[in-house]
Amino acid sequence: MFDMDGVLADIQSSWVYVHDHFGVNNDHSLYAYLRGEIDDLEFIRRDIHLWKDRDPEVSIDKIRRILASVPLMPGAAQAVRQLRESGLKTAIVSAGIDLLAERIAGELDIDHQLANGLITDTKGKLSGEGVLRVKLMDKGDAVAQVGRLFRVKPKDIVSVGNSHYDVSMFRRSGKGIAFRPSDEGVKEGADAIVEGEDLSGILKFV
Repeated sequence: MFDMDGVLADIQSSWVYVHDHFGVNNDHSLYAYLRGEIDDLEFIRRDIHLWKDRDPEVSIDKIRRILASVPLMPGAAQAVRQLRESGLKTAIVSAGIDLLAERIAGELDIDHQLANGLITDTKGKLSGEGVLRVKLMDKGDAVAQVGRLFRVKPKDIVSVGNSHYDVSMFRRSGKGIAFRPSDEGVKEGADAIVEGEDLSGILKFV
């Protein structure tokens, strides 16, 4: 199981990547979320409304075009290819935007992706509402869901993440790999650590 932002995608956050395009900042909502004042769905809703405040007619196609320029992490293609050649199933589990997860899954031939979505009206314009599939603070539930889909026992799952938000993935997996860790929390929660910029470095631990 791969986290997406900071692991397969060489960006901090797909949400922040779109925020940067529109010149907006979601720090206020992030702090409210971390304090427990809003839930995941409200966090998503507030992020979308930041874009709509700048462009009331913003469409899902525009968001898709913005995310089309997100670079893959060096070594991502090699890592996924070798895992697949070894007969392993691959999946993305991310609290990021599903448009990017779909793009990366297609480009790398990843078996399944689970990420959060954007609701549109009949004309393809963003409605302001989102679809919650993966909770930022509890990605472990999503890992377990994909494990059941693949009929894989938790002990046979390997999860790769880069921040403390991904430790819940590790707890529902047989092995957790911290790739290019961004904080001490993910290092402490991982079974293995891969420093550097090349995602293929995880292969020696799988």
